[in-house]
Amino acid sequence: MAAAFLIIPSLLLSGCGILWTTRKLPVPKAPSIVRTVTPDELVAQVNQRWAALDTLTATVEIQASVLKSKEGIAKDYTTVRGHILLRKPEMLRVWGQYFGVRAFDMISDGKNFSLYIPPKNMAIKGLTAVSKKSANQMENLRPGFFFDAMVVRGLQPDDLYGVVADTETAEDTARKHLFTVPEYVLSISRSKPGTHRLTPVRVITFHRDDLMPSQQDLYDSEGNLETIVDYANYQDFDSVRFPATIIIKRPLEEYQIVLTVESVNENVTLTDDQFHFKIPEGTKIQNLE
Repeated sequence: MAAAFLIIPSLLLSGCGILWTTRKLPVPKAPSIVRTVTPDELVAQVNQRWAALDTLTATVEIQASVLKSKEGIAKDYTTVRGHILLRKPEMLRVWGQYFGVRAFDMISDGKNFSLYIPPKNMAIKGLTAVSKKSANQMENLRPGFFFDAMVVRGLQPDDLYGVVADTETAEDTARKHLFTVPEYVLSISRSKPGTHRLTPVRVITFHRDDLMPSQQDLYDSEGNLETIVDYANYQDFDSVRFPATIIIKRPLEEYQIVLTVESVNENVTLTDDQFHFKIPEGTKIQNLE
């Protein structure tokens, strides 16, 4: 038996033609443009975009799904027309309408949030930071993920980062060919106080044809992956380069939101009262910890 194992590599090295055949493999097509920047230049670009943004408004179609991976099913909710208002540093408002009737309205100032659901005559209020996690994962969902999904924040002064170049191979099913996607992957972390351990904060992937973010992974303070955001189909909206499709995945809650962007405006004036609504009397209010 040992002799047989010795014979095989010997035959392979001998060049004996009967031991192989040649077949054609698909050759991935490379993009026509591959940009090259240094890690510092990539970070500077992220910081410049963030610094140049004060406000953002968007009109979107919102389609939400609850995924039950263990059961292999997904519950898709009716698509609603939504409007998003965002103002730095943390002001956010998102509301949705279905056939002209308001389905929900959510506001947040970065510390507190309120969610009003008129069809159910109920509202949910609480802190944006979860002080005590609930067994019901949906009750741990806070509006901050919406803010972080719509924009890519700049790095903080104490953030540590590293950049690696990578290449993915994808399939174009319509044209029936493979293509390569050169990428930069920017990993951002922070030192955990009192330890030598680094805690992941975000990982941002950029396609190198345009150096725009294609994915953003966000982690909680314990290093758990909280949010995965995919950005696709970048378009020019009134001179604003912005993804027309944003997919927000929350793996811990098994929740997904698909935003189809119709319009975007940056740096328009947004007043404080645009981030406020009055909950009608008689509304059932649930307070979350």
